[in-house]
Amino acid sequence: METISKLKENVEIILPENGLEQKLDQAKKENRKLIIKLGFDPTAPDLHLGHAVVLKKLKQFQDLGHQIVILVGNFTARIGDPTGKNKSRKPLSTEEVQHNAQTYLNQLSQIIDIDKVKIVFNSEWLDQLSFTEVIQILSKVTVAQLMHRNDFNKRFTENTPIAMHELVYPILQGYDSVEIKADIEMGGTDQLFNCTMGRQLQETFDMSPQIIMCMPLLKGLDGKEKMSKSLNNIIGLTDEPNEMFGKTMSIPDSVIEEFLHLTTDFSISDKEALKERLANGENPMNIKKLIAKNIISQYHNITEAHKAEEFFMNQFQSKKFEEKSFEPVFIDGIERENGSISLVELCFQLKKGQTKSAIRRLIESGAVKINNEKNKDPFAEVGLKEGVKIKIGKRDFYELKE
Repeated sequence: METISKLKENVEIILPENGLEQKLDQAKKENRKLIIKLGFDPTAPDLHLGHAVVLKKLKQFQDLGHQIVILVGNFTARIGDPTGKNKSRKPLSTEEVQHNAQTYLNQLSQIIDIDKVKIVFNSEWLDQLSFTEVIQILSKVTVAQLMHRNDFNKRFTENTPIAMHELVYPILQGYDSVEIKADIEMGGTDQLFNCTMGRQLQETFDMSPQIIMCMPLLKGLDGKEKMSKSLNNIIGLTDEPNEMFGKTMSIPDSVIEEFLHLTTDFSISDKEALKERLANGENPMNIKKLIAKNIISQYHNITEAHKAEEFFMNQFQSKKFEEKSFEPVFIDGIERENGSISLVELCFQLKKGQTKSAIRRLIESGAVKINNEKNKDPFAEVGLKEGVKIKIGKRDFYELKE
């Protein structure tokens, strides 16, 4: 029962309600591993704490010896999926899909044992289907069933166009479950419809239908919308410790408990104790610091967590802009042409993991300073000299060294 309780912790939806117990019993009787499916379309390769909510649940199944199957939707990403925001998403090129998929897979190892994961690409079977076979699969689903998807229904009611490929998309995603014989499909609550489609299609193919486990959607730094790269409200799994700490400290007090439950690996009793401290009137900043250090400990280490707390204290609480607060960057390590470098290129090299377009927007918004002076020209030439200090955004400070 303790195992069941742990696996159900933080899960928002399980369909059918007693399905997890049944699947575990079935696997035990058949002396086999459960096949746990997580599908993703590699449209945005940078993973964040919202993704980690599902991935940490997968890790629990993996630790119990079950088989995790990561399904890369390289076929479906090329056709463009419905976004759930009243419009379809732009399809990606094969090269973009391959790059994003590799980036995604590299980051998975921060949470799950990638060596024990089975990785499959749905182009392996979807590319092989004849048009006759596609029609046969489509015939197993009615338009009325598709219209139960909220965003389809809303768009239809509002006379907003719905392209045919968008209607086909969830059916193809459901067919993936047929191909890999999934016992359980994991996802966020926004994936409930697509997961249900997989269950339905398995039944039409006379298979034991998968159960569905949907995790809650973690709110982003704004405390309102779900964490999403497109909304720029994320804490990335590859963010530097100082950035992770500062971003966590910026969350509204209203989502502290949500972050406590969904992003930390504190024990249940520790989480309850921290909630009680909040309820008793303790300064929310103290709890945020503990959450921030816990997050950094998971994705970096405890030493970096303590350093990030000290950096935050110096930079944002004490306002002591000491020399040690600036990360030294050696000039010899900066790539440039003809001895000079543009501001956007310099910032791009300093702030790893950000796109040039994102860096350019930061510069144009006045969020970049050279020697404490704003420079809004992304293409301004910057002299690479000893002692030049660069501030990027609110949390990144660099000083050039010979």
